Amino acid sequence: MMKKTRPTVRDVAALAGVSVATVSYVVNGRDNRIGADTRERVLAAVRDLGYVPNSSARGLRKRRTERVCLVIGSLGSPVQEQLVRDLHAAAEADGYGVLTLIVDSPAHAAHAARLLRQGLADGAVFFDSARHFGDFGELARGRLAMVVVDNSVAPDGFDVVRTPEYEACGEALDHLLAAGRRRIAFLGHRHDLELGDRSARLTAYRDALRRHGLRPDGRLVGAGADSRVEGYRATAALMALPEPPDALFVASDRAAISAIWAVRDTGRTVPADVAVLGVGNLEEGSVIRPALSTVGQRQIDFSRVAGLLFERLAAAEPPAAREIVLPWSFIPREST
Repeated sequence: MMKKTRPTVRDVAALAGVSVATVSYVVNGRDNRIGADTRERVLAAVRDLGYVPNSSARGLRKRRTERVCLVIGSLGSPVQEQLVRDLHAAAEADGYGVLTLIVDSPAHAAHAARLLRQGLADGAVFFDSARHFGDFGELARGRLAMVVVDNSVAPDGFDVVRTPEYEACGEALDHLLAAGRRRIAFLGHRHDLELGDRSARLTAYRDALRRHGLRPDGRLVGAGADSRVEGYRATAALMALPEPPDALFVASDRAAISAIWAVRDTGRTVPADVAVLGVGNLEEGSVIRPALSTVGQRQIDFSRVAGLLFERLAAAEPPAAREIVLPWSFIPREST
């Protein structure tokens, strides 16, 4: 007689038609952001399957530490916070803990790589940090389960998650140019300026201008997207130019919101005098006035990213390298 297989959290997710992260939110009582219908579907699936978290089975799995690591360039933005929430939810569902390493320089990357080679964690998600690492192959060959969120890295023993930000930013910039904007400024992250042609956002800006027969003006390109304060100050400086810009492409929504304030404080209006475009699709941008036009995921969700990692950890043998794309869109609102 065949022994009945104990239901898993993934079985619950499949029956309910939701992500593993959503199941974890519900079964652990952290479901205040989950809709009532979704919550009921999850609870019904739990009852139908007889699902109970199985702590004794954890010791039988092929893992060393019961930890995964988030290797991230910085913390503080709502996008990063959502990634942290989704990774923690998936980890909790599988009985893992989460460690976080901030990697914002090659020196920090070398230190993080050394810790991971020494067995700090069984798996890792790399987000906004890949540019500081030379070769991920050595880590992957060391049997570390890995997911890298980056557009410039090729899958090689690990999974890669990409975003079509170049295309979406290009569409948004074409919108500005088609509306007659000709002096468009770019306020980027410091790393956008360091990367130059390897920065999707800066390259999209330059290419869009060239498509419309315009030459990029170095006086209209600078840093200003790393914080609200930087965004405000950089915008104020641009508005003080003898020929100020008639549009701002700001590489983060947080700084773009500050840019709107700075434009207003010079006595100008948005978008009549200056259009403002952000990146990230933060919820805050949809409720300010004028509502911020932006580029990004229509719904910020990293459950698929977390799912890739835990599928790797659950596999008896490492699966072939996979590649997925998180959809990005141009989301026009009132500021353009």
